[in-house]
Amino acid sequence: MPKRTTNQGTSKVSERTASEAASSQITLDDIDRRIISLLQVDGRRPYGAVADDVGLSEAAVRRRIQRLRDANVMQIVAITDPLQLGYGREALVGIRVHGDVRLVADKIASINEANYVVLTAGSFDIIAELLAVDDDDLVHLLNDSVRSIPGVTEVETFLYLKLAKQTFSWGTK
Repeated sequence: MPKRTTNQGTSKVSERTASEAASSQITLDDIDRRIISLLQVDGRRPYGAVADDVGLSEAAVRRRIQRLRDANVMQIVAITDPLQLGYGREALVGIRVHGDVRLVADKIASINEANYVVLTAGSFDIIAELLAVDDDDLVHLLNDSVRSIPGVTEVETFLYLKLAKQTFSWGTK
């Protein structure tokens, strides 16, 4: 589950729909994969340093990174700690749906406090991560923003108590 740990820049897989992903797929070579791996460790790594590590010119690396970003293979973002930004409560929410799961997922994805929304196979149709200022804010989000969506039949909330592990450096295949 994507979460945040620091304000340091890092790379992550882009947020996009399945149809966008299918239409923007590109072929990655070994150099692209190495560039991605380097940026997963440090998204602020200078183009020149990446170029030295992969054996290309700085301009070639810059073009490759832009191509990867344009194709939604990756994006370079600042990963933050919500607790330091005023969010006191984080929760993973399992949602069961009757009807078109995609429509419900789109509605949940439009909620500003939902930072992660996936369609799943298993006991839940959708899993979402929500950020809230406090418990009252979380109750408002769950009741007024999630449960009120037509088609939502059941919601189960898992409150985060402690982050045990988070990584964005899983590499590429």
